[in-house]
Amino acid sequence: MRKLENRAMLCLLLVIFMVAGLIYFVFRLELKGGEWASFYANEHVFRKGSLKVGRIVDRNGTTLLSYDSDGAHYAGEFFERKAMSTVLGDVNNSISTGANVVFRPRLVRYNPLTGTEGFFGSKGGTVKLAIDKEINDKAYAALGNHYGLVSVYNYRTGDIVCLASTPTVDPADVGAAETAQEGAYINKVFSAKFTPGSTFKVLTTLAAIENLPKMEKWTFECSGRIELDGGAVTCPSIHGKQDFYGVLANSCNCAYAKLANELGAEKLEEYTKKTKLRESYNINGIETMPGSFDFGGDAASLGWAGVGQGKDEINPLSMMVFMGAIAGDGETALPSIIKGGSTGSIRLVSSDSAKELRSMLRNNVKDNYGETNYPGLSLGAKSGTAQMGNREVYNAWFFGFSGDYAIIVCVENGGSGARVAGPIANEVLQALTQG
Repeated sequence: MRKLENRAMLCLLLVIFMVAGLIYFVFRLELKGGEWASFYANEHVFRKGSLKVGRIVDRNGTTLLSYDSDGAHYAGEFFERKAMSTVLGDVNNSISTGANVVFRPRLVRYNPLTGTEGFFGSKGGTVKLAIDKEINDKAYAALGNHYGLVSVYNYRTGDIVCLASTPTVDPADVGAAETAQEGAYINKVFSAKFTPGSTFKVLTTLAAIENLPKMEKWTFECSGRIELDGGAVTCPSIHGKQDFYGVLANSCNCAYAKLANELGAEKLEEYTKKTKLRESYNINGIETMPGSFDFGGDAASLGWAGVGQGKDEINPLSMMVFMGAIAGDGETALPSIIKGGSTGSIRLVSSDSAKELRSMLRNNVKDNYGETNYPGLSLGAKSGTAQMGNREVYNAWFFGFSGDYAIIVCVENGGSGARVAGPIANEVLQALTQG
């Protein structure tokens, strides 16, 4: 009798383990099935390591990349292929953030019940990007021979409609890596960070609005130089007496160095966290580069950090989302490279502060950059000219909002943000409004 009981208990334990194992397997299958099915060894959907099913289209349904038994087929001429290279990924899958790598399970179109549909003769799945090919081509052309980036997103829907990054390669060229320029396999909007220069003054402005009293009555007399503990902060010209709107429109370094010291390192640190400039965003499975800041050291170092120099480094997408929040009354949709794929919204700025910042950024255009240079856009913006370390290299920045869109432009070694990056922003935004 005891033996029968022991055997029954053993059988019961084996059944429990079997059921637990089955549940675990089903759970793993649901969680990882798409990844397993889209592994290179699956000959139902791969041929010699290359996909043979699936299609990637832009937001308007224009085919950008398709796969069949002969491999990858990139649409368009040489220029068009290069313009979309860092978005789509190359034929060798060298761009880790490329759509052909990140969305491989969607292209394979795995189903946990039926497996890969390619097994039953399907052509796989279609991935519809939020990118507008025509706008992306326009941005890529506007960058010309410069290295840099242009990105635009709809802060109401989260759709990233433009994601241009240079330099690039012809993604269809299997031997492109042999002659590729440095950075050609990086989408700089997602995977890079740069010294922001005067664009960072928008964050310092936000902190001042919310923490320093009576900023509406605040004035500053700029002599072109302000002495601080540890050194001096300088302006390229003497601005004279300015109010709060004036120091932002004139991009007065001396005024912002003073504001940074009045706010203090801890407060600036708090606001880089509050606005998510230190964090990484997850864009449909793509992790962006987080920003980094160091507000330590003497008063002069803190002053330069408040200006957007020193050890400040921002990710372009994070800065663009920050601008989207300003334009969106403090709240903005989370960005998505898949059309309609935003996972919600996020509040980065209070409604009152966003309203004040919008007014100040609109004033920048009216008082400094010139409305006639941006006809019909009702643009609010801030430019920046960022010195890269101790080198005589200046990146040109421009970021702003118009209608439902937030934009960021960086032209590496371009010089003046307003003169070089601003016209690129205008060209891209005009194309969007005309479309």
